[in-house]
Amino acid sequence: MQLHAKRPALALARLVLASGRPVDLAELRFSSTYGDLQDGYPCKPLNDLRIRSLLHAAERSRPGTPVHLVPPRREYPDQYAGGLGPVEVLPGVACLGTFHSAALDPARDPVAYRSRLTVVWFQSTPRLPSGCEPALRDLDWAVLARDAPAPP
Repeated sequence: MQLHAKRPALALARLVLASGRPVDLAELRFSSTYGDLQDGYPCKPLNDLRIRSLLHAAERSRPGTPVHLVPPRREYPDQYAGGLGPVEVLPGVACLGTFHSAALDPARDPVAYRSRLTVVWFQSTPRLPSGCEPALRDLDWAVLARDAPAPP
């Protein structure tokens, strides 16, 4: 994946997937993975709940746009396990991004249709995606995205 300096004026970034398809990052939301953790500790049940919550937020933010979760890296530091099981830590920043690209169906009007996909992933710092995220670079756009009419 490459981050191109020249991109459409409305895109936050243009990424080139491993397939060669350019995709534009139209919207990106960051949130702290554990910002609202007041009691307890990071563990699998809490992390799974956080991931489900992000997926539901993604579905609500762009109804009709497919949502894909990039499975997060889970670390297990050598710490005392509490009643909910071992400590399990996700990267500190949860990301929800909406990507657009040319229509999947070449027969569709390229002005009237775009393919779309909302992606949820985790990273260590709040920054625009770059060539460092192989999980984003390797998205199977043809399988995951869906064509929809372009916004006016």
